[in-house]
Amino acid sequence: MTARLADIATQAGVSEATVSRVLNGKPGVAAATRESVLAALDVLGYERPVRLRRRSAGLVGLITPELENPIFPALAQVIGQALTRQGYTPVLATQTPGGSTEDELTEMLVDRGVSGIIFVSGLHADTSADMGRYDRLRAQGVPYVLVNGFSAKVQAPFISPDDRAAMRLAVTHLASLGHTRIGLAVGPKRFVPVLRKIEGFHATMREQLGLSTEETEELIQHSLYTLEGGQAAASALMARGCTAVVCASDMMALGAIRAARREGLQVPGDLSVVGYDDSPLIAFTDPPLTTIRQPVTAMGQASVRTLLEEIGGTPAPHSEFVFMPELVVRGSTAAAPGPS
Repeated sequence: MTARLADIATQAGVSEATVSRVLNGKPGVAAATRESVLAALDVLGYERPVRLRRRSAGLVGLITPELENPIFPALAQVIGQALTRQGYTPVLATQTPGGSTEDELTEMLVDRGVSGIIFVSGLHADTSADMGRYDRLRAQGVPYVLVNGFSAKVQAPFISPDDRAAMRLAVTHLASLGHTRIGLAVGPKRFVPVLRKIEGFHATMREQLGLSTEETEELIQHSLYTLEGGQAAASALMARGCTAVVCASDMMALGAIRAARREGLQVPGDLSVVGYDDSPLIAFTDPPLTTIRQPVTAMGQASVRTLLEEIGGTPAPHSEFVFMPELVVRGSTAAAPGPS
């Protein structure tokens, strides 16, 4: 026990006597110090004494479309940690092809009495979906926040990255390197983030390169948000003479790199590629990927903060909170190739 007390005291940066007071539930210890000791217990893998185990303030559902794209686990981790710090227990519910739908997952979470739900890239982002499902959820008294995809039809707080600004960053970077045939590999057109990326792409291609809407439209290829989708889109864009491709996800960007290599081309010597997300480990690809970093930490924390305000009865304005992305330049972009 003495060794254990010493370990915990060192980890928490307090005295052994303070650790003893916390473990025995004695008064006279500041709340912040008590939290430091409990955190040290968790870090060192010790079980908290039963009387010190925090009662959950309630369950909060987090619904994501999938976990194969690394950006979704990254966002789920930030949201889960933020909820846990506030005493809530996160419940991750993931849609899978042929599995549970968003509506089924929502019903399951409501049946379990969740305090609120955070939807990430859900049906709210699909312009063809019925938004009445969110009105019905609100009528049941369940607070919720919607991440990545805005609909004026839904009276709720939205958290989004600035997709238009993301395209401005990517296209301006590539144009500064001398690229004039820049393609956009993006998802299906019915999704709000896709429409916004297209708007930003059109505007920046006009500003930077003087291209008309019709000329730019030929440089847009819709596909799936997968490695295979990126490969197919990049192949089509390269066939149209593109020397650079902006991709709507890092997974698509990896597919674009694979497409170039299958054509016997070098990245970035023959084709520059820009991703979107800055997913974990993407800096370690070959070549390291230039990408647009989604502000995952800020967005995740904001979604939790906004939801807890809703739960607490002081709802945030029913509007959209937009977060600025960041261009991260690595090794997959370079000067445009000269005439062959």
